[in-house]
Amino acid sequence: MIKANGDKQFLPLYDALASEVRWRILELLAEKEMNTKDIAGLMQLSPSIITMHVRKLEQAGLIGSRRVRRNGGTHKICFLTERHIQIELPFASKPRPFREQSIPVGHYTAFDVYPTCGLGTREMEIGVWDDPRYFLDPERVNASILWFGKGYVEYKTPNYLQPDQTISILEISMEIASEAPGLSDHWPSDIAFAFNGINLGTWTSPADFGRAARGKYTPAWWHRNVNQYGLWKTIRVDSDGTFMDNEQMSDVTVADLRLAEPFWTLRFTVDEHSPHVGGLTLYGAGFGNHDKDIVIRVYPEDE
Repeated sequence: MIKANGDKQFLPLYDALASEVRWRILELLAEKEMNTKDIAGLMQLSPSIITMHVRKLEQAGLIGSRRVRRNGGTHKICFLTERHIQIELPFASKPRPFREQSIPVGHYTAFDVYPTCGLGTREMEIGVWDDPRYFLDPERVNASILWFGKGYVEYKTPNYLQPDQTISILEISMEIASEAPGLSDHWPSDIAFAFNGINLGTWTSPADFGRAARGKYTPAWWHRNVNQYGLWKTIRVDSDGTFMDNEQMSDVTVADLRLAEPFWTLRFTVDEHSPHVGGLTLYGAGFGNHDKDIVIRVYPEDE
């Protein structure tokens, strides 16, 4: 489910929905997966017009696509990726205080990664791709994108809370996707998240995105046939459990997270024994569709 609000990142979503033609495409794909030629035939529109509408729906995260060989030709098969959208309209309320800190993608403090893997800054590649040794290159602190096929990266950040502060909610947000050799609109990957050594749960990333379009902030010099953008995902831990975009991941509560420790650790893992070993890509500021680093936000208990 997409949980949207007035943030500008959701403007492509609202634009995609503001079309009778695109709504009809969604209705057709709700019945079955279909290629663009078949959609064009059913709607009695030209394939070029359907391609334009499909691109908008893909950029909004409402549909995905993959290319298959069939009857001697290559076909773009489209499918729904979402079933529900929750939109929060503006309302007057007292802003709830929070503390927010960002972690640049290249500021990991531990790792164990395996090819395909690599890093890049906004200006250049770091070292040689598929060589884990470059994950210790001094330039890696400037990385705005990293990827690996399996393994983990771990980040450590200071705990700036006062000793007497009690936290009711912790949120972790990041732009994330799978890691395919190249790009793939159907490349599931089971990505596990841990905070202070506590397993928060696993999310299955659907794809290594970028076949339809470049990342909005991905540098112009970046290669077109590799990682372009991910999905902005938020993990929320409160007194009821751990949730990703309102879908429960585990029963871990904020009281389980050992938030009194002087340093917090955050780990992203693709376990080689998981059902879908499809790698991981992390996008930071200067890459992808959101121009943000990893964000940790904590909300104190209401007074």
